[in-house]
Amino acid sequence: MPIYEYQCQACGHEHEALQKLSDPVLVVCPACSKSELMKKISAAGFRLKGTGWYETDFKSGAKKNVAGDGGTAKASTPTPVAAKASE
Repeated sequence: MPIYEYQCQACGHEHEALQKLSDPVLVVCPACSKSELMKKISAAGFRLKGTGWYETDFKSGAKKNVAGDGGTAKASTPTPVAAKASE
């Protein structure tokens, strides 16, 4: 379930709510009880790390689509990328 951010237009209170996509938008501020709560637009925060990501997953240019090159490349198993020590 996504976490939505809300901000009250009356008092400025910011609120986060874990809601289903089908849940109705919240309108009542939990701080001042006024119907001035507005949903904020924010970027999703996530990080792709750990094992299971392959070097062919994020290629660019001519190397981007190894499987769709018209059969000129040899079929091979993707090579796992080694995890960085800093992560």
